[in-house]
Parts: sequence; structure tokens; C-alpha cells
Amino acid sequence: MPVRADGLPETAATGNTRNAGKSGNAGDPAPPPGLVVLGHFDQPPGYGVNRPHGSASWLFTWTTAGRGRLWQGGAHTSAGAGALVVLAPGVPHGYGVEPGARHWRFWWAHCQARPSWAAWLRPYDAGHGMYVVTAAPAGVHGRVGTAFRRMHADARWTGTGAPPDGSPPDAQVAVAHGSAARELALCALEEIVLLTTAGARPPAPRPGLDARIRRAQELIDADPGAPHTVRSLAEGVALSPSRFAHLFSSQLGRSPMRALREARLRHAARLLENTDLPVERVAVASGFVSPFHFNRAFHERYGAPPGAYRTRHGRSPG
Repeated sequence: MPVRADGLPETAATGNTRNAGKSGNAGDPAPPPGLVVLGHFDQPPGYGVNRPHGSASWLFTWTTAGRGRLWQGGAHTSAGAGALVVLAPGVPHGYGVEPGARHWRFWWAHCQARPSWAAWLRPYDAGHGMYVVTAAPAGVHGRVGTAFRRMHADARWTGTGAPPDGSPPDAQVAVAHGSAARELALCALEEIVLLTTAGARPPAPRPGLDARIRRAQELIDADPGAPHTVRSLAEGVALSPSRFAHLFSSQLGRSPMRALREARLRHAARLLENTDLPVERVAVASGFVSPFHFNRAFHERYGAPPGAYRTRHGRSPG
């Protein structure tokens, strides 16, 4: 049964005007995984959302006026007009109007990110699964806004007749139903990510990030299918396993094995998109010993089993 905007959790559909961080232990709900959901809010002081367990999907925010404050794990950022902030799934996060600001007007979108976006976002990694792009050229801001309006219209398309127009949504939340609406909406979001990251100036490396931890992440990214372990990665950067695991987790906001699992899933998604390898061989090439574990992990991460993901995202024959 399709999920409609009026069936979403309160904070996903209408926002939350109580102070951030004041909700109960369960925190504020997020949209169910696997959906493409987006909206445009203009919130007053006191608005805030707190999710102690994070979200099952990626969250993209683009600020158009005012100022917002976002945190993810141990990372924090302030977002003004023209800032794209992306929060990866599974990490505690929260956001709201920055203290002292008169309001925060912003676009937001929950969805499963396409694997190809990882390379574009990586230079803007602020740690703990947060990506902050604050230096997008002013010349692309108008086109980004147009792309968000088109994304909002395409998500509401039923598949018959012409898609709705891209007029400002006035706080209306859109939930994409059907594969065509989802793919069109994601294509618009892909344009947004590319526009903002391609012309922006990458920030300087985070101060204090240990060169050995950066090197370990490079080892993982270079060959995610290799039989990496905490011990082998630690040996590769001349650290003891316990020291390496502690330093990696404290600096990057995730354990080495979680980072490896994410890299392997991204690699598997690229193979499914660009090759005709059987799913079992994709699993092995991505470092998964158990096909069952691979199918379950991939489904949790991308909202669809590997075969269905390939049907949706794979290149056409020839």
C-alpha cells in the first residue's frame, strides 16, 4: 500500500516546533526506509528534530534563507543560504533553527543515495557520516532551487499525463510512488549533488585527523573486497589493533569494520550497476563470504535486494 504524506510521522510531514533535543528517549521518527520523500520548510525559532538512533535513509538539506544547525554523531555544522548538508544513515543526528536566527528556510529530502554520489561527497566529509558543502558558487544556487522544485513535482507524478508543474510547494510534502517518479526525483537530486560539489572548493583536511587513519581509510576504499581485518589494517599503518580501532572510531565516528562494510556495499552497488556479473560473484568480489549475509546487508542499505537494485539502476544491454 503506498505511503502518503499524511501517513508519515509528524516530524517528517510537518516538522517539529518544540525545542531540539527535548523529545523522549525514542527521539523523533524518520520516514520509513526505501522511500523518496521531500519538502520545503520555513521554520521559526524553537524548531528542532532529534533522532538518537539516526535514520534508515540519507538526509539531504539545502538552505535557502535563515540559518540552521545540524549535528551527526560528534560532528556539528551551521548552515546558511547555499549550504548543502548531507547526513548518512544509521548515525544519531538532529537539526533545527540555529539559536539566535530568526528562521530557517530549507529543502530536505530523505532517500537512498546512489553509490556514484559517494565520490562527489567524499571531499566534504566532516566526519561521523556528515558531509558539508558550503562553498557552492552563487551562480548555481538558482539552478539548484529549480532542480529541487522539479524533484518535488516529479515525485508527485502518477505516471499518467504530464508531471505537475514545479511551482514552490508551500510546505507540501511529496512522496514518490512508482519507479518512474522515484527515478526522476533521484535524477533531480543527482543534479543537485553534482552542481553543488563540482564547483565548490573542498575544505581543508580536518585538523587533528591522524594521517594513519586517513591511510587506513584509503586502503579500504582502494580494495574493499580484500580480506581486511582490524589487525591487518592496523599493521598497515603501524598501530596495535586496539589503538587503531579506538583511534579510527573516535576520529571517523564509525568502527573500522563498519567503514569496511559500507565500502563493500558501495562497491557491490557499482558492480550491479555496471556489470552483468551474477549476484553471487558480485558478493564474492565485494568481500562477502555469505550470499545470504550479502543479500540481507544490501537490502538494508539500499532498500532493495541486489537483483531488484540491478533491474532499477543497471545499465541497459549494449
